[in-house]
Amino acid sequence: MRKNILPALLLSLLTGISACSLEEVNPSGFTIESVAASSVDGYRNLVNNCYFGMERQLYGYNQWMMFCEAGTDIWTYQKNGVSWSQFFKYNAGAASNLTVGNGVWNSCYDGIGSCNTAIRYAAIAPFTTEEERNKVVAEAYFLRAMYYYNLVEQFGGVTLTTVPAATVDLHPVRTSALDTYKQLIIPDLEFAVKWLPVDNGTTKPSKKAALGFLARACLQTVEYDETRAMASKALETAKLLIDDCESGGSKYNTYLYPTFDDVFLETNNYTNKESLWSHRFVVGGVSNNAWNMNMNNELFYCVVTDFGAMQQVGTDYTTWGHRSGGQFMPSAYLLGLFVQPDGSLDPRYHKSFQTSWTVNKPTYSWTDAALKIFDRSNDISTGTTLNTGDPGIAFIHPNDPDYSARVATKLSQPYLVVDYADVYDAGTKSVKMQYNRVNRPLDGGGTTTTNPFFSFYPSLTKHNSSNYYVNNPNNNRYGNLNATFIMRMSEVYLIAAEAELYAGGGNALQYINRIRTRAGAVPLGSVNIQAILDERARELCGEYVRFYDLKRTKKLNKAYLLSTNPDVGQYFIDNQHEVRPIPSAFLNTLQEGGSYYQNPNY
Repeated sequence: MRKNILPALLLSLLTGISACSLEEVNPSGFTIESVAASSVDGYRNLVNNCYFGMERQLYGYNQWMMFCEAGTDIWTYQKNGVSWSQFFKYNAGAASNLTVGNGVWNSCYDGIGSCNTAIRYAAIAPFTTEEERNKVVAEAYFLRAMYYYNLVEQFGGVTLTTVPAATVDLHPVRTSALDTYKQLIIPDLEFAVKWLPVDNGTTKPSKKAALGFLARACLQTVEYDETRAMASKALETAKLLIDDCESGGSKYNTYLYPTFDDVFLETNNYTNKESLWSHRFVVGGVSNNAWNMNMNNELFYCVVTDFGAMQQVGTDYTTWGHRSGGQFMPSAYLLGLFVQPDGSLDPRYHKSFQTSWTVNKPTYSWTDAALKIFDRSNDISTGTTLNTGDPGIAFIHPNDPDYSARVATKLSQPYLVVDYADVYDAGTKSVKMQYNRVNRPLDGGGTTTTNPFFSFYPSLTKHNSSNYYVNNPNNNRYGNLNATFIMRMSEVYLIAAEAELYAGGGNALQYINRIRTRAGAVPLGSVNIQAILDERARELCGEYVRFYDLKRTKKLNKAYLLSTNPDVGQYFIDNQHEVRPIPSAFLNTLQEGGSYYQNPNY
């Protein structure tokens, strides 16, 4: 549907040879076929080209997180605002943005075109053995499955192409989502499982990545198949990885870190043993503009600079807390999921979220305006100061051990003690947009004002990084060179637990408690699909899976979202928002304006 980059480059070379002749003359003999046949390295370049679509718009590209996590039960936009509403709030009642998926659509089909080319010419590449040939082309099969998996889950049934296009089809047909899984995604992943090597470097997919994605894809089919026929295959595949992991990882090199803390240590980032597949941008890699790659850590900052004692330090990208204002604000529902049956907090709450910040201004003096805005008691005056390193902001959860004591003095502190109850309504699960002043009425009387505390909320730290590439400090361009984890081994245990329930097995509790025990959480006594969905939120929030999780478990609907995250659910429209609109830029190239191809109700 769009030509991939290498054929376009070849075309430009061929057409530029002679400006004086209309004959198709190519004295260099430089064609895709000749590149593939010339050497193993030449063919390797065709396979390398398959990754470009992923790097342009998918894993590690900041907007991809919005496609995969926003608009769900666990996030709203910062301060419950409406920016980026096409993702977080399904356009917030406005007309749907019909171009929102254009970049993803084009990048996936670019990637598919490159994969089809690599698969087409694998047979003529001069490998010494068929085994070596299949090891390399298996990457193209894996990536093609990955592109189609994301296309189907974002847009529904799409057009299948498996060979390089010889003609332009102006009236393509759509293959159903389930048939896409059966005809292409699962067979491609099975080929990758068979042929990808166990050790394939740190960023290329390996055999364990193929097994993990195969288990994930088989499980996802229950969204479309009421018989759940592939749940047993999902379980069988997941168990291959789990059995290997539990016995030392000798067969597939699988690993589960002993503690949850170990997973996200920066020292474990690039060679993370728990990751089944990671992606890392490099300077001079996908583009010279490496500064806009893998900015996931930027997405989850709360707006600390709404308090005057905090400042965003211009080019200090390496210190967490010196940046301000991401997009993702956790919902009350997500924060509530970390409360255990005994009332304590799941350890992953404080290990996954930053809830306190220290002052980073040399000296901050409270002003009369700030005293009013933040409703300080008479214990705080314009003579009260804070200095670098002093406590600046602390968000307190109702299930923190010292919550009651800290709430009692929250407005008498020289720093902000941000009470959960001042940010979230425990009853409605909405973000509180209004605040009733206790100590300092408004000028002219009255107490109700815009909430000054909803800027400060737990901020996900999984993507923290000090590994920055500064492209140009003068124009604030920089990039995060850490790896982003596309799938982790802990997810495989949760896939097995869910598949067990669908397949009628009895070991679901065993798998889910393995992950809870590793995290230091209280083991569960029983399990159902909702319990697994909740566990996936605690373990995998912010890791590209939540939109797909809700689709698979039939929770991506208005009723569920209203009950869990009404700030988002109020805008969800059943039978429309389960998929994105097919991009209008593509539809406009088709016969009949592409109206027949568009998703329902767009």
